Amino acid sequence: MKAVAVRNPSGRKTGSVDLDPEVFDIEPNMAVMHQVVTAQLAAQRKGTQNTLTRAEVKGGSAKPWRQKGTGRARHGSTRNPQWRSGGVALGPKPRSYQQRTPKKMIRLALRSALSDRAREGKIIVINKWRFEAPRTKDAIAALNALKLKGQVLLVVDARQKEVWKSFSNLPKVHIISPTELNAYDVLAADSVVFTLDTLPTTTSEINTPETENAASSNNDSKSEPQ
Repeated sequence: MKAVAVRNPSGRKTGSVDLDPEVFDIEPNMAVMHQVVTAQLAAQRKGTQNTLTRAEVKGGSAKPWRQKGTGRARHGSTRNPQWRSGGVALGPKPRSYQQRTPKKMIRLALRSALSDRAREGKIIVINKWRFEAPRTKDAIAALNALKLKGQVLLVVDARQKEVWKSFSNLPKVHIISPTELNAYDVLAADSVVFTLDTLPTTTSEINTPETENAASSNNDSKSEPQ
């Protein structure tokens, strides 16, 4: 097992912990990660685009001119696609972009992403977050003490509301609960910060959300847990 240092919010080392090799030390499957991340991004698309067909546009109920004798091409309606303000032929209509992804693939993609970050030394373990009251200034001080730069992913228990509120205003910090952990957020972060309670293992339940749930968690990740 690979051991990483356990630090407190002040950046001081308090011990070490062994990372589960089944979660943090497997050979990353690039194809599975690509497929799962693509499905997760596709689930975020609203699919509300809509164009009017020739049956849906207004007007055009009368024939624009008589069939013969005008020297012009014959037309039966101005709602045809070749007319200005006419209908759109084969245009986009509302649809769902969600893709069905097997749960085993979601688990494998998450473990592959965590293993990739562990090999690059981007897995940070904190013994416990301690915030007596929500305060963004203390959150910034903790990030500076831990020397965390770039995009930071915090995996925090949803019941720790003081921690959520302290980090929620920081634009480069993405905070999620352990049940929302997914491959896309791990790969998008420069550092992934766990606590001893949220550190995933094979004996604990690793998140296997459907792609649509993972997408909604990305949109609501900055909000306070209910």
